[in-house]
Amino acid sequence: MEVFKFIFILLEVIVLFNALIIVHELGHFLAARWRGLVVERFGIWFGKPLFEREYGGVKYSLGTIPAGGFVALPQMAPMEAIEGKGEEVPKDLPPISVLDKIIVAFAGPLFSFGLAYVFAVIVWAVGKPVSESDTTTTIGYVIDGSPAQKAGLLAGDEILSINGNQVSRWSGIGDAVTWQIVSSTGDTVPVEVKRGGQKLTFEPAPEKEDAEWYKRGNLRQIQIAPVQTPVVASVKPSSPAALTGIQPNDVVVSVNGSPIFHPAALSDAVDASEGQALSIAVERGEQTLEFEVTPVLPQYVGGAPPEGEQRPMLGIAWDRAGSMDIDHPGPNEQIKASVMAMVNTFDALFTKDSDIGAQHLSGPVGIMRIYYRLFDSDYGWRLALWFSVILNVNLALLNLLPVPVLDGGHIVMACIEGFIRRPIPFSILNYVQTGFALLVIGYMLYVSFFDVQDLGGGDAGQQYEIVFEAPQASE
Repeated sequence: MEVFKFIFILLEVIVLFNALIIVHELGHFLAARWRGLVVERFGIWFGKPLFEREYGGVKYSLGTIPAGGFVALPQMAPMEAIEGKGEEVPKDLPPISVLDKIIVAFAGPLFSFGLAYVFAVIVWAVGKPVSESDTTTTIGYVIDGSPAQKAGLLAGDEILSINGNQVSRWSGIGDAVTWQIVSSTGDTVPVEVKRGGQKLTFEPAPEKEDAEWYKRGNLRQIQIAPVQTPVVASVKPSSPAALTGIQPNDVVVSVNGSPIFHPAALSDAVDASEGQALSIAVERGEQTLEFEVTPVLPQYVGGAPPEGEQRPMLGIAWDRAGSMDIDHPGPNEQIKASVMAMVNTFDALFTKDSDIGAQHLSGPVGIMRIYYRLFDSDYGWRLALWFSVILNVNLALLNLLPVPVLDGGHIVMACIEGFIRRPIPFSILNYVQTGFALLVIGYMLYVSFFDVQDLGGGDAGQQYEIVFEAPQASE
């Protein structure tokens, strides 16, 4: 069953990912036909054609490698380095105007923006799942011994600003807590919080773990986590939690009288209990219930963790999603947020002393991995549609960069031709396009090297099962 699920999700990823690129290329194709340019080929996917037909002087093909598509336009700058060698181009092709070149080049990004808006309208209609981290700036957990703890930050502190920049959410790019921390460049990170009725400022010194040379560099952290409602997802049979009456969907609100804002806080309390009973308060519907629960060492089936990692447990599994809601952001709001995310990313890339580098971006492999994880989640298509808004905006803006081989490069070269009032020699175009194409391909291989490593990331799966012994009936 898992195999069929994997195949189905993979097909969903391939279809949606390819649709984004094909729509972009369709923009070039339709604009070229409109302006009367010669269109040699319109290809979906790359590699040896599985299907090829000629209609109206255009060869339409379906390749063997499911990775987007291309349009061969011999009157534009040559693209053989990426698209493959095309047919021999007649030397008597009529020249095309500067305006036509600009229109055809701009049409691709325009169609990507249009598709982004279509997805944004759909997201507005069906809603976007939002977690607590999307709407809160309150600290839910501070790791023991972390820079944040040493500086004096506490769970329950509401973060108002970081580095003097106001924050409105925890995750994301721009006005987000995590982004302001990882993109900071100073020796300390000024964090302004609201605690009770006071505004306080702390300056934790961020830490960054060294990474092996072949892995993405780690980013600076102060080791805090946002508020996450401790929702019980399941309870192990015969576990201390089950025996005392804790049930799935219970919300843990305090342990030993101290409020908790994150599941990790209860885990810390269990570790510190030394086998003594804990007083755990939970909300169940309209009720608040209190339980005395004593952690015990579980049994391990099929193996066991190292002896030093074996510790008493309650038998609770958490709902990792926490409290979720459905938001309906307007299309313009989504487009603006996507544009600003890209602007902030480039700003961080080119900021002196920033830890964020080109290796932290994702190529096709990384993007498809993100799509797979989104489709595999409980909110599947909703999250995939929302991500498609961001991706289409990125595709449009990246292609407008004034780099040869990109659409923006075509526009720049057309403007140069208009300025010098003669076509740029084909040989020069060929060298420039090929050189930059090799650079683009090289970068894609570089970032894909890191993306491939991420495919094996996450939970590798424990090789044992945790069970609890049922209590023996008294004679």
